[in-house]
Formats: sequence, structure tokens, C-alpha cells
Amino acid sequence: MALAIFDLDNTLLNGDSDYLWGRFLGDEGLVDAKSYELENKRFYDEYKAGTLDILEFLAFSLKPLSEHSMKELAALHEKFMRSVIRPLITPAARQLLEKHRRNGDFLLIITATNDFITTPIARELGVDDIIATNAEIKHERYTGRVAGTPCFREGKVSRLQEWLKREGRNLAQSWFYSDSHNDLPLLEQVSHPVAVDPDDTLADHASARNWPQLSLKGENISPLTPGA
Repeated sequence: MALAIFDLDNTLLNGDSDYLWGRFLGDEGLVDAKSYELENKRFYDEYKAGTLDILEFLAFSLKPLSEHSMKELAALHEKFMRSVIRPLITPAARQLLEKHRRNGDFLLIITATNDFITTPIARELGVDDIIATNAEIKHERYTGRVAGTPCFREGKVSRLQEWLKREGRNLAQSWFYSDSHNDLPLLEQVSHPVAVDPDDTLADHASARNWPQLSLKGENISPLTPGA
């Protein structure tokens, strides 16, 4: 059984769930919308530029989780799924997942976004497992801190290696789909790296390495390069 690995934000989703959760909190009046959006956008711009301090960002993004009960957060997330996330799942993204499902592949999402946000999205997409940044829980509440290694850049590689060892799997004939140059450390590890609606840095790297480039933004999977 081959391993088909997918980044989530701006890959399987036509948007960034981490950034959009912050905006959702502002829309719900749970954070100061203006000041929170300024910081949220700063971190998002740093992520795209490849300069993000992941621990600084996680201290910012996980803090609101510590301010609400699990029951309150579950209700908020269901509204977030309904109003924000489900409209961002394109038919093309579902087609790609189904293609690998029909091939008998094991479907795995690996994402820097925290597991509170992403675990319900993974269930919606019907994948077999997910590796995400873990938000720490103590006494049945989120603490606002990260647990373990953030699943970001080289951290994705180390978290995946831990998962492979635990699950008794390997990267033989593996696939990894991502939009971001931040995922180059993991893209270099798999048998079949694929750039999906890539940022400029990843697009240039993929072109130089003759990696396939796809778009999942529409009704059908669209090749961005010949032979993709």
C-alpha cells in the first residue's frame, strides 16, 4: 500500500484554515477583530516569505483555545466548518483523493496547522490519518501551548519519520502534494513530489526538477505543466 501524503492549506483547501480561523474568531467577536487581523496577516505574510517564527506564531494562534471550554470550541468549530471550510473543498481536491483511494493508497494529511482546527477537516475529507501540530491539553482544556515538535518545515520530516516508524510504513513509491516552498524538505524525501497551485519559489524549484504541477482550484484536476 503506497502512501499518498497531502498538505492541507492551499492544497486540498482553496484557502488557509489557520489564517481563516483567526478571521472567524474576529467575526464572532471572540478577539478584537482589527488588532488580531493585523497580527494574523503579519504571520501569514511571514509564512509565505519563508521567515515565520513558528513558536511565536503558535503562542499567538493557540492562546484563544485556552479561553474556552471544549464544548464551546466544538460548537464554534462546527460553525467554522459549515460557513468557512466546506466551501473551500473543491471538486478537484475530492477527485485527487478519490484517485488515490481507488489505487488502494493510504491517505495521509500532514499540516503545520494545529490539530484542533484540522482533525475535523481530515474527517470531512475521509483521509486515513493526519499529522498536525499538536495543541497541548491539560485537565480537559487547551493550555495555549504547543505539545511536541511543530509540524512545520523540517519538523514535518521528523514528525513523518516518527509516524512511519510507529505505523511500520515507509516512503517507497510515496506521493506528496503541496503548494508551499516551506514543504521543500519533505517534497525532497518522497518518490513522487507534486506542486499544487505552487507559490513562485516552489514553482521555480519544481520546474527545475521536472516535478509535476497541478491545480485543484476548479471542478477538475488541471495540469499546470506538460505531462503532469
